[in-house]
Amino acid sequence: MTIILFILIFGVIVLSHEFGHFIVAKKNGIHVVEFAIGMGPTLLHIDRGGTKYSIKLLPFGGACMFEGEDGLGASGEGEESADAKQAGVYRTTADGQAEDLLTRKSAGGSFLEASVWTRIATIFAGPFVNLLLGFFIALILVAYRGTDLPVIQGISEGSAAQDAGLMPGDLITRMNGEKIHVYREVRLNSMLNSDGKDFSISWLRDGKEYSVTLTPEYSEEDDRYYIGLMGVGEYMPCKGFSILKYGFYESEYVLRNTIKSLQMLVTGKLGKDDVSGPVGVASYVGETYETVKEYGFVTVLMTMLELVVILSINLGVMNLLPLPALDGGRLVFLLLEVVRGKPVPPEKEGFVHMAGLILFFLLMIFVMYNDIMRLFR
Repeated sequence: MTIILFILIFGVIVLSHEFGHFIVAKKNGIHVVEFAIGMGPTLLHIDRGGTKYSIKLLPFGGACMFEGEDGLGASGEGEESADAKQAGVYRTTADGQAEDLLTRKSAGGSFLEASVWTRIATIFAGPFVNLLLGFFIALILVAYRGTDLPVIQGISEGSAAQDAGLMPGDLITRMNGEKIHVYREVRLNSMLNSDGKDFSISWLRDGKEYSVTLTPEYSEEDDRYYIGLMGVGEYMPCKGFSILKYGFYESEYVLRNTIKSLQMLVTGKLGKDDVSGPVGVASYVGETYETVKEYGFVTVLMTMLELVVILSINLGVMNLLPLPALDGGRLVFLLLEVVRGKPVPPEKEGFVHMAGLILFFLLMIFVMYNDIMRLFR
């Protein structure tokens, strides 16, 4: 069941990402050579309209390959293939075969021949659809289970929050200048500010807003700082416009959480054990399923949809990072083209992305190894 759920969840996320690239490319006349789900050897494939649709062996990724996006020809065998490469009418497919592209002229044009803004839109569409998927599923979740308003349920005796005058029933509106919409943001900000530094908090009581600067208090037992807020917020069912409103806040919370986690990773507040790859994600999916399965199918479904929201938004953000081999890295080169008025030579861009891809695979091997070691701890 863990494997099935992991493949379904990851498949939906990857499919939506690649579909974003695919649909914008098709709408703008860019020929999609292959639309692939997974990595490695091809298990199944069909050809439709000059595009190869394939399912690969390893369910860890996907690809939407455009005509001419690498800017290079492809090698085949023998003199005829060399001439074809020189003429630029052949390229190597995912199966390593030289493919005649002259027969595919009706399918669309080259990626490099499209305008720079069309290429930017095509590359950006993948991460954008991931963010959009997270938002739409958040709407379903909010419509089903409502939301958690940032209303204080309890205050610890002698805590910083009590000394500052906060009381149960107060509606928290801001923490460190950031707007607060759901109680999970209160917990997130409290965790991020658990180093003892002062931070500001604002709240509403009887229609009047109050603000104060808190100094978290250290707990020797837990070896961390607390401000003294208790509870999980106030439950509110969502109907009508509130579904749209709090569905947005739900996805915004995941987005903020992802960005702040990246910041904590860069600054050293998170370590290698806080990062997971496919093995770690699959393990977490299995553990979550075992925890909630006794509550019935609907609970399992909604819990898995929560994971889709988190993973889809995470994938969207990660792909927008300005790193080689990621969509964000490709967007950097396209924006350089806008500024310079001419593209970066394809062979130079290709070299940068290839180097980034090698480093990415090395990182994935390290993360996967770390995930496997965690399973045996």
